[in-house]
Amino acid sequence: MAGLGPGPGAAVPVWLTEDDLGCIICHGLLTCPATLPCGHSFCRGCLEGLWGARGAGRRWSCPTCRQGAAQQPRLQKNTLLQDLADKYSRAARELEADPGRAPSRVPDPGAGPALGSPSHPAQLPAAAQRSRTEVGLELAELAEQLGHIAKSLQSQRPLSEPGPESKPMTSNTFEGTMRDIPHALEEIQEKLRENVMWKEVLEEQTQELLEAPSSSPGPLPDQSHPATRTASQFAQWAINPTFDLGSLSCSLEVSDDGQTVTVSRFSQPYPWSRQRFANCQVLCSQALSSGKKYWEVDTQHCSHWAVGVASWEMSRDQLLGRTRDSWCVEWKGTGQLSAWHMEKETVLGTDRPGVVGIWLDLEVEKLAYYLVADQEKLLFECAVSTSCPLHPAFWLYGLHCGNSLTLKQVKA
Repeated sequence: MAGLGPGPGAAVPVWLTEDDLGCIICHGLLTCPATLPCGHSFCRGCLEGLWGARGAGRRWSCPTCRQGAAQQPRLQKNTLLQDLADKYSRAARELEADPGRAPSRVPDPGAGPALGSPSHPAQLPAAAQRSRTEVGLELAELAEQLGHIAKSLQSQRPLSEPGPESKPMTSNTFEGTMRDIPHALEEIQEKLRENVMWKEVLEEQTQELLEAPSSSPGPLPDQSHPATRTASQFAQWAINPTFDLGSLSCSLEVSDDGQTVTVSRFSQPYPWSRQRFANCQVLCSQALSSGKKYWEVDTQHCSHWAVGVASWEMSRDQLLGRTRDSWCVEWKGTGQLSAWHMEKETVLGTDRPGVVGIWLDLEVEKLAYYLVADQEKLLFECAVSTSCPLHPAFWLYGLHCGNSLTLKQVKA
């Protein structure tokens, strides 16, 4: 039987960006990549440098998912990833040299004609050349044709040749089944048409909004801050922290107002400092040592993140929530929300909070995290140490440029 996929030697078009083959540590293309047991890959030199800076007795954890091990894993070169990175780099150089020219494909030894060669011209799949609307309409037409076929079969009698274990189909059963088929196909056809029409209307409305003049109504309301939200129960203790530029990782940028931190596309030339984080982390300038404090963080524009508190003495090569003096809640981007402290993870659920409220009561040494919607809903609470002042602390997934966290104004 013939296979369903492309024949031997055929090239399948795959669209990649540098992020797909990038290293979260150096923000560059993978070089001599090594894959950890958790499945994440990094430049072997970057991992060795990061782990070497931690010193003896530290856990060897993944910079992405933070899964750790009791001893340093053996780092072996991932030859497949290296090959992909080399091909990507070669194609990028060709495009840079001649933007109008498609990157060439280097055929594998013994492989058949390459796609794009004279004997096998390059061609996009037919489905990729048509819009979703056209495909949806075609599916609706096919459903209609199947309906006509089923109706024509209603007048035919089944040829019953039951086997030893089968039961003959009666006339009533056959006719009932055939009556159900057209009805089911009509429902499918109607749903397909409704779906296509809905997409067309949505696309038209979106285009109208994009083309509307500046005198048109203002932007849509912020869904992360519903108009029906009541005043925060913590409003009287709200603070307005700002990101500390001295602790800011070179992989991050802070907005002019000091309220938003973003993963930068390129490593920033910040002055060297012992206070600067090696990972995509940052503290706020405000040292909290007494009383009750509350602040909120908008996390909707970050695929992986952690927010919490840490002391200023937290090691700059460690990760938030993995030390004695840091606590956080973390969204892994894989559908899991967890609380972390001293390498201990507490799974909280699979719902992603768009805005997180952080309540710090230093009088009773208590830290609590809230889901902020129309009102605050408790996510998790724990005890904290007040032996030294604590600072609002943040971690962002560094491989996705543009990931950002924003400190929000608390509704009074």
